[in-house]
Order: sequence, then structure tokens, then C-alpha cells
Amino acid sequence: MSVRTILNTDFPKLKKIKSGKVREIYAVGENLLMVATDRLSAFDVIMNQGIPYKGIVLTQISKFWFDFFANEVKNHVVETDIENYPDELKEYADDLRGRSMIVKKAEPIALECIVRGYISGSGWKDYQATGEICGIKLPAGLKESEKLPEPIFTPSTKAEIGIHDENITEEKAKSIVGEEVYSFVKEKAISIYTKAAEYALEKGIILADTKMEFGIYNGEIILIDELLTPDSSRFWPLEEYSPGRAQKSFDKQYVRDYLLSIGFNKKPPAPDLPEEIINNTSKKYLEAYEKLTGRELEL
Repeated sequence: MSVRTILNTDFPKLKKIKSGKVREIYAVGENLLMVATDRLSAFDVIMNQGIPYKGIVLTQISKFWFDFFANEVKNHVVETDIENYPDELKEYADDLRGRSMIVKKAEPIALECIVRGYISGSGWKDYQATGEICGIKLPAGLKESEKLPEPIFTPSTKAEIGIHDENITEEKAKSIVGEEVYSFVKEKAISIYTKAAEYALEKGIILADTKMEFGIYNGEIILIDELLTPDSSRFWPLEEYSPGRAQKSFDKQYVRDYLLSIGFNKKPPAPDLPEEIINNTSKKYLEAYEKLTGRELEL
């Protein structure tokens, strides 16, 4: 299996709406075309090289989870099969196949909806400093990567490219989106995380934490963007799990760890990644897809 690595898309006959860290958005009638490139962002800095298959893995894992939770909450997916795309997209089929979705044009809710079942990353740093995460008091004496007594909802702001998201308290989040919206996304996010974590555990994967996004479409709150991917979640191999240290992972933490090992200052310009790091990262994304879905990636 071989596929071209795509860092940027260029569809001259389509109107580009937005270019994010990984995804590029185009207008298609009343809907949007969302294309996942193979770009990788670490510490909010976009790397110079792409990760083979990454965009396809992100799209296909998201599709798997959107289908999995279809009865739990509505989502933005309109079409993922390129054979059913509008005619104006057909000439771009080679670049779109496997890595794109036609989605509803929802109004994004201005929160990153993060659920943590284990203590890691920025949550671990906050806990070490204050004994809390986003104002939530946690038990004393927790170890790095330890499972929490129950999953916690720790929202953050949605930052522009190059600016770090900021962990915020429940009160601050409510002031941004309102109490009713906050209560809905909190309940749904925790429910989705809990069910996904139980499923992943059966596949030999610990879902340590995840980030979701919601939007409003026709007056309803729906899931948007990506869902439970290696970019938006920490996936740890169960067989190697050991609290008290950072864990091996199926996600881009592997790249973050490399960057830290070479003293990267977390600011542009990004250093070039060695071929070994690129290839191993690609394998981790593919392995995450195959373990979670039980099937090989089809192109």
C-alpha cells in the first residue's frame, strides 16, 4: 500500500474557507469539504514534513467513531464516499480519496471539550503545581499517568494557529458559551469518552484523554471536526502501561518526546524530523486505526 503524502491542497475551482493546523476547508454548496492533510502539529508548531497516511487515518478513525456514536449525539458528516461527491469534486478525486468528508456547515462552539480519564500532559503539570486541573480538586498523591477516580471534564479555550489553548475553569467556560450549552457538551463529552474508553480497552488500548468539538446546526448541538483520533487523544498500549512515568503511545506524543529530547523551544521554525521518526510515527497512526477498528486501512 502506497499513497502520496499531502502537506497542502490546491483546488483552484473551489473556494477555500480556512486552513487549520491539519485540515483545510472548502465551500461545497450549502456544505463544507473538510480535507485532512498529512501535516503534523506539535506544541502548536507545524512540522516541515508530513506523516504518510496520517490524514487518511484521521479521517477514517473519525468516521468509525461518528458511526459508533450516531445514536448518542448527531454529527456533521454528510458524505465520506468519494463516488457520491458532487461532480465539481471529481477531478480532485485522487487527493480527496480517504482523507476527506463533506460536512454540515455548523457554527463552532468556542470551547475545546477535553475529558481526562488519566492524569497526563498539561493536566499533570497543573496538578503538580496546584493539586487541581481546571479548578477541579484531585486526590493528593497521584502519580503521572495514573487513572483518575472518575473522568473529569476540563475545557480549554480554542486558540488560533501558533497560540496555545488555555485550560479554563468551569465558571469561565460557562461565561463563554452559557450554562445550558456547557451542561450539554459536558454531559455528552464525558459519556462519549467513557464508552469509547471501555471499547478501546477491549482492543488493548487505554484512552487516557481526548478532545472533542461541538457546533450548532439548525438550532441543535452536534459533534464536529474530528473524533477520538491520535491527534485529538492520547492512546496508550495497555500491555505496556505503568503509572509513575510518561507512557508509550499510538499518537503524536512520540514526536513531542523526540522534539523535547533535542531541546526544541516549542516555537517556529520547526526542526526537520529524521526519516526514522517520520516512519515510526506513521506506523503508530496505522496501528491505532487497525487496533481500534479491527481492519486494515483501505484506500
